[in-house]
Amino acid sequence: MTSVPMIPESYSHVLAELECLDPLLSALRLDSSRLKCTCIAVSRKWLALGSSGGGLNLIQKEGWKQRLFLTHKEGAISRVACCLHDEDYVAVATSQGLVVVWQLNQERRGKPERIYVSTEHKGKKVTSLCWDTAALRVFVGDHVGKVSAIKINTSKQGKAAAAFVMFPVQIITTVDSRVVQLDYLDGRLLISSLTRSYLCDTEREKFWKIGNKERDGEYGACFFPAGKNGGSQQPLIYCARPGSRMWEVNFEGEVLSTHQFKQLLSSPPLPVITLRLDPQYNTSACSLQSLSFPKLLYLTEHCVMTWTERGIYVFIPQNVQVLLWSEVKDIQDIAVYRNELFCLHTNGKVSHFSLLLVERCVERLLRRGFWSLAARVCCLFQNSIISCRARKFLPLDKLEHLKSQLELSTQSDVISQLEELISKLEPLDSACSSRRSSISSHESFSVLDSGIYRVISRRGSQSDEDSCSLNGQTLSEDERLKEFTTHQEEEQVELGNDNVSHASVVVETDRNETFLPFSIPLSFRSPSPLVSLQAVKESVSSFVRKTTEKIGTLHMSPDVRVRQEMKDDDESHEVTASIAAYSQEEDENNLELQSQPQEEDRLRDLKIATTEAINKLQDPLVLLEPRCLREVLQEWFLYLEETFGFKEPSFSDDCLSIKEDKNVLAEELSEVLEENIEPDKHSEDHVGKGQTDALEGNTGQDQTSEAHFGREVCENDASSKGASDHVFQVYPPYLIARDIQKDLVELTTLCFELNVFPCKNGNAKENAEQDLQLTVSWVLACQFIKDYFFLLDLKRLKRCITINYASSTSVWETYIEGLKELTHASPVTLAMENGDMLKILKLLNDLGPWDSPLLLAHAQRLYEKFGETAVRPLIKFYPSILPSDIMQLCRHHPAHFLAYLDSLVKSKPEDERSFLLQSLLNPEALRLDWLCLAVSHDAPQRTNTVDSEGNPRPRSHLFTWGYSQLILLLIKLPADFVTKEKMADICKSYGIWGYLLLLMIS
Repeated sequence: MTSVPMIPESYSHVLAELECLDPLLSALRLDSSRLKCTCIAVSRKWLALGSSGGGLNLIQKEGWKQRLFLTHKEGAISRVACCLHDEDYVAVATSQGLVVVWQLNQERRGKPERIYVSTEHKGKKVTSLCWDTAALRVFVGDHVGKVSAIKINTSKQGKAAAAFVMFPVQIITTVDSRVVQLDYLDGRLLISSLTRSYLCDTEREKFWKIGNKERDGEYGACFFPAGKNGGSQQPLIYCARPGSRMWEVNFEGEVLSTHQFKQLLSSPPLPVITLRLDPQYNTSACSLQSLSFPKLLYLTEHCVMTWTERGIYVFIPQNVQVLLWSEVKDIQDIAVYRNELFCLHTNGKVSHFSLLLVERCVERLLRRGFWSLAARVCCLFQNSIISCRARKFLPLDKLEHLKSQLELSTQSDVISQLEELISKLEPLDSACSSRRSSISSHESFSVLDSGIYRVISRRGSQSDEDSCSLNGQTLSEDERLKEFTTHQEEEQVELGNDNVSHASVVVETDRNETFLPFSIPLSFRSPSPLVSLQAVKESVSSFVRKTTEKIGTLHMSPDVRVRQEMKDDDESHEVTASIAAYSQEEDENNLELQSQPQEEDRLRDLKIATTEAINKLQDPLVLLEPRCLREVLQEWFLYLEETFGFKEPSFSDDCLSIKEDKNVLAEELSEVLEENIEPDKHSEDHVGKGQTDALEGNTGQDQTSEAHFGREVCENDASSKGASDHVFQVYPPYLIARDIQKDLVELTTLCFELNVFPCKNGNAKENAEQDLQLTVSWVLACQFIKDYFFLLDLKRLKRCITINYASSTSVWETYIEGLKELTHASPVTLAMENGDMLKILKLLNDLGPWDSPLLLAHAQRLYEKFGETAVRPLIKFYPSILPSDIMQLCRHHPAHFLAYLDSLVKSKPEDERSFLLQSLLNPEALRLDWLCLAVSHDAPQRTNTVDSEGNPRPRSHLFTWGYSQLILLLIKLPADFVTKEKMADICKSYGIWGYLLLLMIS
């Protein structure tokens, strides 16, 4: 068995390449021998790639979409720089020595325009570009040592400013050799040449030489901003020196000290975490590295990075520490933004690295499902994973889940090492080590007869802050949101102090833990009878839940089944967490103690009825017989209604009035329906039949167009009469104990799944019309969701609505409304008010991995606020959000769903697209619906491709369809002969002749 070597504990960070940019370069056609990438720059929003053909590609980092392409006839692009404080400006240097400044006009949604072209360096090679950090000014350095500044005046500054200054070019200085690097901070320009570094005060026009000793070669220099350097009031400067050394210089140009890194660089390189290769670590030490650093770049809060032909190096210069170095070959240039590194290689390829804490890297791998790689990283960095800081991001349950995802036959060595790692860990909320040591060192205690430790804390001791008592664990909602928001803003930095406290990713789960009583398990005390009874009850509840879900799974589409297979074990706890959190806030201190006896009296009958119902459901003859199961649930439901007081005795009258209104309405609309149905009959044969079949399969009802229209009108009428005035019961009216709450959630959800509603008892309404029954069922379902939302399992509720209420929009809307109520105080909802979609999407992504229907509420809000532009980015949340969810979201705008589906398919590698699309096509009739959408949107007019007799028009085969790739995939998927005939009819009717030939050949 091959063991994975362990990396020393001193290494806490890695370089991770979690996405490949080769497809992006291929799409931009920058991967050919004729055209390749020549320079690179990055900002918060843009990735700028200059090409040998004179084009500048500006790619939006969010989603990697090409937004702008700027052309230059003055030669290839040699340098590019983005203005960090105003991303509407970009400076470009060409091979002829011209410097072009562009204004992108993104705010006004206009076309980009050249606002100035400098010829000061014409005929020379521009070696460095640098923007002022406050003003619109660009500094330019060339190979003969000339440094100039271009001051930009635009319409943003007003006409008065533009009248006084007409784009002046100022010569800053001329140094003795080629300019290697420029950097600017707080009114001072740093120039590094082949021989020495210079500091220029651009406001007072003063110049200093840094140090007395010259050098010969490419050595960089950079500023180290104030506030990032351990409390110093002024910025620092770091200048590269020969022999792996750096000068530390103050802001006046005086050398303070020399740092030597040669000895430290003798350690072996850390592996780069990439999806292409398994990380390998060689424990043997390297020889001393005497290096010259061609550029120094400030990276995050504490670090300076550089590179050589051998690899990438990240230093903490003030501590004279090597954070890491990793082998990355053939680097031509690097652009950095916060903890992101974009490397341009000599062959024109671009790599994207992130400097991450080890535990953050593992967390992101787990979020994306790269189990094997995540396990190997855990084994390599065992020392870091065991640390307390890492366990805030990688708790024990995540590591256990990771181990369960590995293949025992092929990864036994990694599994054994992962087990060894897990054995060294203790749950973060365990009361064994941290609390016990805290008690023994700072507090006195006594053991009560019940086995509970009574702890007497010493005031003013350190343990008051660090102990894990209930008061220490419990945070208010505002505190948690504030802590979580701070954590999100600093995530890009990834290098904060180890003593910083981070909120848990799943806020509801973390708060649920605070609801538990503070107790210490004692091995010498036997479990109480109540504990044994609770274990039996949980076993019964688990049996009922799993048996019910397996029955429902028989009729479930794979589209829905994807979500179920993610984490079935956590399904029954979703609502429990949020309810417990709410209850913890509402019932505090003495109020909770006073109200507890009264609440127990209210729940006494319900508890007895619940226990009886659970016991009855243990009998397979009851559980597997729908009639008997409904009788048990109906009997139990009476106690539920009586306890929570949501009975609606007048609702039956509303149902009867619906029937009368429907009969009158049907008579008035019968003639109109007859006229409208006939002309559309031919088109519905191939366009709408697939969708109709899908609805029939889901509801089990034979529906006609007239009945469907009548139900829709009646549903709206019934909703306004019976359900519109209901207020959502998102939280329980009073505290419910966790033992009874779990069983209540199970039985309430089962009632909804089996249509056990208040006014639908036994064989009532058997003689009612079928469509009226269906309408009443929809209204009752909406009312039931509103009344008992706090007792419903949200995942099973969504699955049931998707299967049984696919034809009712009101039930889905009611479900989404409840999710919105549950998330109204979420940090995502609060961020939605600012209107920045990119920040909201990033916050959602950072809150992952998502396995909760609450994500749908955020997606709905995004779609309502931003429309179609918010749909495409939702593909990154698949399979947490499924195409069936997007279909409901965009039911009034099918084109938006089509755009999402196309983006989702294209996000996968080409060899996986067919498999993905096949898994989504259930029922099979969806294929025809989606094909109709694809051929009818972003397509030529039908009159241009088909004549009046249905034959091809001349040159109609030259037209293109916007969703041609999706159409081709749908056509090529395996299908029976009847389906292929229907697809051929669709292609023929829309005049897409090339694909028709493919179908005829197949």
